[in-house]
Amino acid sequence: MRILFAGGNGWLPEASGGTQNSTDHLIRQSIAQGHDCAVYCGFSGRGMFGFRMRAQRKVTGRPFSVDRSQGYETMRTWEPIDPVRIAAAVKRFRPDIVVIQTRHSAQLGLEFSKLGLPVVLYLRNVEFAENEGDVSAIPGANFIANSDFTAGAYRDAYGIDCTVITPTINFEEYRCETTKEYATLINIHPKKGYEVVREMARACPDIPFLMVEAWTLWDELLKQIMAEIDALPNVTFMSRTSDMSKVYGCTRVLLAPSQWEEAWGRVASEAHCSGIPVIGSNRGGLSQAIGPGGVVLSHDAPIDEWVAALRTLWSDEAAYTDLSQKALDYARRPELDFHRQHAAFLAVLDRAVSQHNARRSA
Repeated sequence: MRILFAGGNGWLPEASGGTQNSTDHLIRQSIAQGHDCAVYCGFSGRGMFGFRMRAQRKVTGRPFSVDRSQGYETMRTWEPIDPVRIAAAVKRFRPDIVVIQTRHSAQLGLEFSKLGLPVVLYLRNVEFAENEGDVSAIPGANFIANSDFTAGAYRDAYGIDCTVITPTINFEEYRCETTKEYATLINIHPKKGYEVVREMARACPDIPFLMVEAWTLWDELLKQIMAEIDALPNVTFMSRTSDMSKVYGCTRVLLAPSQWEEAWGRVASEAHCSGIPVIGSNRGGLSQAIGPGGVVLSHDAPIDEWVAALRTLWSDEAAYTDLSQKALDYARRPELDFHRQHAAFLAVLDRAVSQHNARRSA
């Protein structure tokens, strides 16, 4: 099967996050089983990589840049919803099916369906405005949601049924021994709870914190956050990395005080693979991701409550050992078996293709 993954967000290595990492894993699993995969995505053009892609587009005159930096073809464009560029991507890759995610999902789904292709929407957040339209209006579309929370939100809003497949994670790839040096925040965006962790660090000068870059931040916001981090002697900053063992290998407790409606919370599942407990918020599907492997607080809980939870896991070895084992057990549950997840993913694609062919022959 030739599978095109499409979305309006950027892609690795230019953009990194739970969606990109989970989808990259799906792609690599699919390729290993003999399927051909490509990505059609948005583009920011920042940095040296962005410069090279801009130069390539100018030289070739193509409607998008093309690279294989991740080991499979990626088509990047500033105008991902432009019908001309979509048609060019289809002509170039000749997909049997399109899996659409994140920004512009409704518009992309309609455009690809107009070209006679079966469409599957993998719904990974509940920011309905990002879809820029009614996803239920895409003819013949099938739907996957990344959590019970996401599935329920779309069922209530649009009356659609979703197959729930949580983000895929290779347990062995994320399993590592940790020196337990830091209380760690991955993603310093305010939506992810940066300000909560900043205040925790100010209240706990004796505890070392690690703050890791993830989403690309606008220059002024990044400058402000970096100045605040620099003023905290117990905080270490780490640039974005694709080698998460550098992060989890020194983490004792993962902090995830997210302030927005998380559809899942991939970092919680990743941390659990190494027996790292998570202190996180009750936003969206994050509490399902944390489960028994951590502490869940209200997203607007006072700082004193966040600090108390951290100090317990930092100083009470019995409490830490108990939650660490529960985190490890939770990471090994069948729901997160990536072989089962991938089989369920391909089953949805097969069903979508079969339904599409049946409609065409009717």
